[in-house]
Amino acid sequence: MIPKKLTLLLIPFILFGQAVFAMPLKMTKEHLIAYTAEWKGERFDDGRPKVPDDIIERMKKVNIEEAWSVLRNEGYEYQFERGWKHVHPGEVLCGRALTVTYMPLRKAMDDTTNEIGKKEGRIGGQVSWPIDMLVDGDVYVADVYNREHGGPIIGGNLANAIYAKSGNGVLFNGEIRDLEQLEAIEGFNGFVRNWNPVYYWASTIAGINIPTNIGNTMVMPGDVILGKREGVIVIPPHLAQRIVETAEIVQLRDAFGFARLKAGVYTPGQIDTRWVEEIEKDFEGWLKTQDDLPMSLERIEELLKERTW
Repeated sequence: MIPKKLTLLLIPFILFGQAVFAMPLKMTKEHLIAYTAEWKGERFDDGRPKVPDDIIERMKKVNIEEAWSVLRNEGYEYQFERGWKHVHPGEVLCGRALTVTYMPLRKAMDDTTNEIGKKEGRIGGQVSWPIDMLVDGDVYVADVYNREHGGPIIGGNLANAIYAKSGNGVLFNGEIRDLEQLEAIEGFNGFVRNWNPVYYWASTIAGINIPTNIGNTMVMPGDVILGKREGVIVIPPHLAQRIVETAEIVQLRDAFGFARLKAGVYTPGQIDTRWVEEIEKDFEGWLKTQDDLPMSLERIEELLKERTW
């Protein structure tokens, strides 16, 4: 009899049959859909979830704390990672993840991977393959196992190519080179572990658009990456809109509360707790005077009725 634990490990292989043999380079479309089944929206041709551009743009204004609170309440415990160095400190990194996992060079695996790449029509060295796959709005997310030896996977040339393809930046659990050249790319931001002047020579790709990690956090293809000064938070696609709308409501309530505190209308004790009905009605009236609401007043009222906080 096969032990129960081993049976559980074999289930994905049984379900997907021969498709698992594509794993050294990529997940199949069926894999991606199965592992991101909670996402019901549009997908890229390869099955990667495609969170709408509007949500991505609004996500840039979301605070890390606001996103974390929603994720924590939904049972996602390990979505935040800190300890990054930024190419452009203070600028936001936000977009859909294209994931890559690198491992230390092992000749037989590297040779086989190159053969697979040749059969698939990939051009150039392995470090260029993920870049060729990027589309507008992507964040290139790579686990380079935070290594200090073997060379960075990008420098000035590849960073320019990344920005030309995606209009975005990178999130690397590893090092990069050519910092001054990267700083000159307006709009490109990178969250990385460190800088290193040496050239690339000692890694190999284990998978493209497979689950990867950036330390203590798993990243799935299509996750929304939000990087700010505090660190990086990884958002499953099906929670992106909820996080955006919840954050926008919180920010509206904060703006109202700050205004009323400055005017001396309420005390800190009244604002910094669950509001009584009088304050809620005052807030509803205040909303009607605002010309730059992030969503329709009707949608705001709907969300306020649904909230539990």
